[in-house]
Amino acid sequence: MPHAPAVRRRLAVLAALFAPMLCTATAQAAEMRVVIGVAVPLSGPLSASGQDAVNGVQLAIDKLNAEHARIADQPVRWLMDAEDDQGLPNQATLVAQKLVDEHVNGVVGHQTSGCTFPAARIYSAAGIPQITPSSTDPKIAQQGYKTFFRMIANDDALGAGLANYADHTLKAKRVAVVDDRTAYGEGVAEVFATTAKRDGMTVVDREYTDDKTTQFSAILTRIRGFHPDVVFYGGMYSQAGPLLRQMRQFGMKATLMGGDGICAPAMATLAGQAVNGTICAQGGVPLSRLPKGQAWKADYIQHFGQGAFQLYSPYAYDATMVLAHAMMKARSADPKVYLHAIRDVDDDGITKSHIRFTSTGELVHPSITLSMFVHGKKMPLAVERVN
Repeated sequence: MPHAPAVRRRLAVLAALFAPMLCTATAQAAEMRVVIGVAVPLSGPLSASGQDAVNGVQLAIDKLNAEHARIADQPVRWLMDAEDDQGLPNQATLVAQKLVDEHVNGVVGHQTSGCTFPAARIYSAAGIPQITPSSTDPKIAQQGYKTFFRMIANDDALGAGLANYADHTLKAKRVAVVDDRTAYGEGVAEVFATTAKRDGMTVVDREYTDDKTTQFSAILTRIRGFHPDVVFYGGMYSQAGPLLRQMRQFGMKATLMGGDGICAPAMATLAGQAVNGTICAQGGVPLSRLPKGQAWKADYIQHFGQGAFQLYSPYAYDATMVLAHAMMKARSADPKVYLHAIRDVDDDGITKSHIRFTSTGELVHPSITLSMFVHGKKMPLAVERVN
């Protein structure tokens, strides 16, 4: 039988060998998993902008993990669960329920207003905070859901800003309005038409299509006869690109205008040279004019490539950070506990400093930017702050 000192030495050696394993196991056991759900179109005609938003969330997740961001002094493994809603409202509700069933801690999405509208009800019923980086229909915030937040200006600001520009700068007298009958397209088009009439312009024609059509011959035949100065399109770039190309083929010289849905670089790809002169409005300020914007975009391009950047990734990044910082502020990742901290999180983001929200989830003092496509590139014209 070994002597007692020898036994003690062996025990000490074993303890030294197993101590790191025990510490690692304890640390792993104490690590909290926080999952941010992302709901955007990852297939179909809007997949480029959907993937762009996912990339924005991924950059935020990577930063949180690299900084070892903690909640209540507990180590956290930050994760993303990206789901494809295909840009379809019925698919959006399935995706929303899936994220709820998986008990994600918060949601960034959806991209389109048509998807966000029905999905918001599901997140509200589950008490899970949802921040859309891109949906602009004002009616979503008017549903009264305490879990809904929006990172950009809504259609009231976008449509009115474009109408004012058409009147004051373009000196337009006659405008034609087309929308795709989605919640987003119809909403922004209606605001534009109403503001245009108030400003003294004549709405010579009001046309409707859907969000899948790419042939506009019948609509353009009718519009051409009214000789409008401006054609406003309420919808996304996937239809606006072909519409504009066909306008030029019809010999129409009217300026095409639209909301943030046509502001993506993919618009130039679809419309070709016809895109030049097109005017769009989007929520927020160009990254080139923001203190952190250029460095952030350079980091994005380094990770995902020049062609990946579209429109919504900076807002998706900020939305993720708002959720994370609200959890840290509330010292909990439980949605019902940290929800109250979102409204006044006062985040210093990429797209806006002092990010705060109103009682209905709208961004406090958002800005809009009007831009024109020149030589295939989107160039800012004016930045306006919305009160």
